[in-house]
Amino acid sequence: MRDRLPDLTACRKNDDGDTTVVVEKDHFMDDFFHQVEEIRNSIAKIAQYVEEVKKNHSIILSAPNPEGKIKEELEDLNKEIKKTANKIRTKLKSIEQSFDQDEGGNRTSVELRIRRTQHSVLSRKFVEVMTEYNEAQTLFRERSKGRIQRQLEITGKTTTDDELEEMLESGNPSIFTSDIISDSQITRQALNEIESRHKDIMKLETSIRELHEMFMDMAMFVETQGEMINNIEKNVMNAADYVEHAKEETKKAIKYQSKARRLASDDVDNGSMHVSASTAEDASSLLKPFFSGITLVMRINSQ
Repeated sequence: MRDRLPDLTACRKNDDGDTTVVVEKDHFMDDFFHQVEEIRNSIAKIAQYVEEVKKNHSIILSAPNPEGKIKEELEDLNKEIKKTANKIRTKLKSIEQSFDQDEGGNRTSVELRIRRTQHSVLSRKFVEVMTEYNEAQTLFRERSKGRIQRQLEITGKTTTDDELEEMLESGNPSIFTSDIISDSQITRQALNEIESRHKDIMKLETSIRELHEMFMDMAMFVETQGEMINNIEKNVMNAADYVEHAKEETKKAIKYQSKARRLASDDVDNGSMHVSASTAEDASSLLKPFFSGITLVMRINSQ
């Protein structure tokens, strides 16, 4: 009898090799989904910061001379938003740059499709939360400008919107306040508030300029990916339909397997070990879409 041990050992090595490849692929996608979760949490954190910013804006606008603690808290929130947004942008850029490499590598089309879809969803959510932040900043600027205009009126100085914008752009509130005689308590309070509001707007505009480039960069990316983003919901629904189709195919595959077993049993009874290759192949081909479909939907629905 021929020694089969070397053949069995070789098969086991091949099986081990195949198993290793699958594990590496799973680790790759697991790492990707972990990164997706980190980005999603960071976006949620920015959304929370934005709500806190809005609350502080309301407090500052409602008080003639808000406490320094509130302004410090607002400044800290703006810094945190900027820092977190830069980290998100870097991670999204890194994922985007990996697509070309993945297409030339051993990644499956399903993996690439999942990665691109997740990247598009995160980019859209990021732009949405940064748009909300930008709108909050713009509203705060307009309302602060309105407060300055009202305080100037209290001092007897009437200005147009264009004149007020000129003062803000120059960074010098004395354009309109230098000739105001602050001999009354009301006038002095008005001048103090004008100066305070002007400083707030200057800090605000610096923050807006710092985030403008990043915001426009991500907004342009999302615009170019608009068609993909609009089809995300459709893709998910199609995936669900695919599972239903896969169930039907699985039923057919089970029938083929049963037929294959019956044929094998008949052949054994007849003294033959021959099994229909076409029947086994049909069963195998019908099972493949079931497992690939289930994997795709589990990945999508888990997000």
